[in-house]
Amino acid sequence: MKYNLISIFGPTATGKTGLAVSVAQKLNCEIISADSRQVYRGMDIGTGKDLDEYTVGGYKIPHHLIDIADPDSEFDLFSYQKRFYDVYHQIRSRNNIPLLAGGTGLYVSSIIQNYELYEIDFESDFAKNIAELEDSELRKMLNAKTIPHNTTDLNTRERLIKAVMIAYGKGKLPENKFTVNSLNILVNPPAEIAANRIRKRLKERLDNGMIEEAEALLQKGISHEKLRFFGLEYKFLSLYLTGELSYNDMYQKLYSAITQFAKRQRTWFRKIEREGVDMYKIENPDVDSVLSFVKKNIENFEYSNDFPPI
Repeated sequence: MKYNLISIFGPTATGKTGLAVSVAQKLNCEIISADSRQVYRGMDIGTGKDLDEYTVGGYKIPHHLIDIADPDSEFDLFSYQKRFYDVYHQIRSRNNIPLLAGGTGLYVSSIIQNYELYEIDFESDFAKNIAELEDSELRKMLNAKTIPHNTTDLNTRERLIKAVMIAYGKGKLPENKFTVNSLNILVNPPAEIAANRIRKRLKERLDNGMIEEAEALLQKGISHEKLRFFGLEYKFLSLYLTGELSYNDMYQKLYSAITQFAKRQRTWFRKIEREGVDMYKIENPDVDSVLSFVKKNIENFEYSNDFPPI
């Protein structure tokens, strides 16, 4: 199967967005973000959403799935995947190349590993009927149709009902879903280099209004509980703004939390590589190296006839 997507991903503070923008400029790409927090409006500094980074030489690189939801709304993995397919087909209709870029491992995996996520209508007659059954009866229904590949399907009642509905054909895949075969680039510098970049970037964000951004979200009605739900920067800024942490404690704990998060990201990308995802690994966001790699694979692209010269 030929490639139909380019993906650039990696842990936080590795320069992957800048790399994606440079590659997009050279290859006539449109960028599709894979960041679970950059989908929210008004969360810019804390999420590293530097929209100026998408402008190169006065030209704005088209980018998608950024600023598409309000912070007080719910946006889940299914919503992301469905929106990805919509945007992907729009990009292809313009004869441009979709380039997935980001660091949310689950979002990246849902695309390049072709997760099958089903839309469930819990208000349907079938759902209402089975909701009246005991858990033991639901398990019998599920086991009569399939052997659950994941025991977490049985851990909560909502998951159990969802698994039964899927097994009985009551869950629907997005209508515009297709099989992705992505050419993957992992940007993954050594941990000590990444830690230094995280520290530098954190200081810059704090100096450039990250605390004020959290205050603005609170003034718009976002609760401290919701801020903490978003984790990392917003969690610790909330603790600072409520007086539960001093500035110095907030800074140190936040820096530690971000470095631990980056470690979990690296673990995730190693996991999907073990699961069979091929990836070209680089330690630094080297545009020339990535362009050379893409050029070597140009004949394997589904739309190579339309691929612009490098």
